Amino acid sequence: MAKANYVRVIIDRAIHRELDYAVPESLRGRIGVGSRVRVPFRDKSALATVVALPEQTDARGIRPIEAIIGEAPVLTEQLLELGRWIATYYCCPIETVMRSMLPQVIRRAEVGWKKQLFVQPGRKIDNDELEKLRKRAPRQAELVEAISRLEMPMRAAELLRQTSLDNQTLRALVKRGLAKLREEAVVRDPHADEHFIATSNLVLNEEQTRALNEITQALEAPENARPILLHGVTGSGKTEIYLQAIRATLDRGCTAIVLVPEISLTPQTVERFKGRFAYVPDAVAVLHSHLSEGERHDEWHKIHAGRARIVIGARSAVFAPLKNLGLIVIDEEHETTYKQEEAPRYHARDLAVVRGKIEKCVVVLGSATPSLESYHNAGTGKYRLLALTQRVDEKQMPLMRIVDLRQERRKEKKAAILSEKLSQAIADRLEKREQTILFLNRRGFSTSLLCSECGEARNCPNCSVALTFHRHPAVSGRLSCHLCGHTAAVPKKCPDCGKDALIYYGFGTEKVESTVAQIFPKAVVRRMDADSMTRKEAYRETLRDFRTGKIDILVGTQMIAKGLHFPNVTLVGIINADLALHLPDFRAGERTFQLLTQVAGRAGRGETPGEVFVQTYTPFSPSIQFARHHDFAGYFQQELEFRERCDFPPFKHAILITVRSAHEGRSKLSAETLKRRLKEALPEEFILGDATPAPLEKLQGQFRFHILIRGEAILRLSRLVRETLDKLPFPEDVTVSVDVDPYQLL
Repeated sequence: MAKANYVRVIIDRAIHRELDYAVPESLRGRIGVGSRVRVPFRDKSALATVVALPEQTDARGIRPIEAIIGEAPVLTEQLLELGRWIATYYCCPIETVMRSMLPQVIRRAEVGWKKQLFVQPGRKIDNDELEKLRKRAPRQAELVEAISRLEMPMRAAELLRQTSLDNQTLRALVKRGLAKLREEAVVRDPHADEHFIATSNLVLNEEQTRALNEITQALEAPENARPILLHGVTGSGKTEIYLQAIRATLDRGCTAIVLVPEISLTPQTVERFKGRFAYVPDAVAVLHSHLSEGERHDEWHKIHAGRARIVIGARSAVFAPLKNLGLIVIDEEHETTYKQEEAPRYHARDLAVVRGKIEKCVVVLGSATPSLESYHNAGTGKYRLLALTQRVDEKQMPLMRIVDLRQERRKEKKAAILSEKLSQAIADRLEKREQTILFLNRRGFSTSLLCSECGEARNCPNCSVALTFHRHPAVSGRLSCHLCGHTAAVPKKCPDCGKDALIYYGFGTEKVESTVAQIFPKAVVRRMDADSMTRKEAYRETLRDFRTGKIDILVGTQMIAKGLHFPNVTLVGIINADLALHLPDFRAGERTFQLLTQVAGRAGRGETPGEVFVQTYTPFSPSIQFARHHDFAGYFQQELEFRERCDFPPFKHAILITVRSAHEGRSKLSAETLKRRLKEALPEEFILGDATPAPLEKLQGQFRFHILIRGEAILRLSRLVRETLDKLPFPEDVTVSVDVDPYQLL
């Protein structure tokens, strides 16, 4: 810590500038770059992050900081450099970035360590004194004997529970000096109740060995290493390569971050990593949004103190304060969940690459279906490509069968949830005691409530979508909006025409679960989606039951689509492959191809070959046909040609500006005014779109207009957009957001 006289800080408020403060004599030598401090701001106190220690300052009326939060800096200089890059690239205020880099529980420092009392023996007691105590206070004597048998201090609450004695008895012993109590901090471990079986390295095949050698060579000279794209088919053993590469990283005295796209993947990933690195105490820390505030506090401090050497988590784990970082792994790097949808709208995969460059560490991106951007980077030499073309143990890729729902509809005269072929395949698996996964990326029981007389649907009053009918206990018999959370009771008659002609239309995972349970009454059917996984332990319990064979058929949304390894799953049914295919988004086809390939990859990972049934109304779509033949290269080439013709990523960067307001006219006028100003400010090299209503025009009560800009020089474009926005005053009820490299155009 430097003995600084002044500090330059970024406070946790949107003021768009850095401020200088004096350091009181009493605090000098205790503060450094990255420290959290409390400072006077206007007539209140504010929390802030120290970003520099200037020797002099030109600021007038400089005031002293009030306090230092914590004992050590919480952000390294490398993370601060990353934060400045985010603010520049993603066109957002630096204070917004700083808030996102630290968990709220660390930023506000409102939660501390959990303290508990531990008991240990006091002065020794001879037999005569013990006999007297037995006669006078038998309960105290019993507790003295229990304490004397302790080999090490024990939690007082646990000892009293085991002996069925009370706190008053213990306090009496402490008063007599026969027992000692001391308070200690206890770590709130989210996996404390689990036992992880130690595992050792598996034998790698030739392709895996080659890939691991390339990664370990990069670890020897990370400053010269390009990011590595590990393109391996589903079941090719990418996770085993990660595990062995991380062991090599730890052997070099370095640390590692593993990013996973879904919280639902974390339990299985944690189990594999905790088991493999069981020989290192506290080696693995976990960071994700399902932790309690206390658990997040303790896990973060375990990382910050250097006790944890491996961090596993969702996108925000890219900011984990590990020292001597040697390796960052981004599993399923193509996943859209790595993109943050609120400011700062960063992409964790891209931040990992930038952090790798700043900290001179190796970055590995893994996927069976890489994003077009990453695969294009590998083709141009920006990334290094490592390919795994075979499943481990020479297991076969699953056979994919396409079921044309148009023909099924002609036969059944209605839309069937399960086709005849898929129903028969499920029955066969149940007979063989094999497991089935049914995938549908839509929640709820029925997707809309229609009037068969006037044709009106029950729409959300806040969003441009129909309300979904839910039957599960949490919102039993109610209509719900999945975008804003609005709920409404189911009307008995149509509110528009007054007729008793309401019908439920469409279906979601809840209806699929109900239908499958009716068709196969002896089967154990469970559902995994955002509605059913509300409890903190629900993910882990459901996956454990499925792995141990207690569940025959698992129905779910995209949280079951990737990364899960269940050898007894031999059948995967994709209920409707068309849901995302026809969205007004240039990535719709790519997402459908990736999702089909990932879901299909859950089948046939054991000894028995897998089979996949894809139900679709558009069987000849390129996304479906290329996925059917597991032909990533063919799909990539076709899609790349389309993107190049249309000036879409990866050939051009994109910036999506959204203007929104509760007043449609003001939103439209503001968007059109902004478009005119941008046209004046941007050179002709940039492609500027018109101000048009968003495909999802109304969201959470706000009318939305989009302006899409495309160009190659993204840093220059971001700067020009920022300058234009800073000069243009907007009405108070109009909000403008900027999304650089957007992943959603809805």
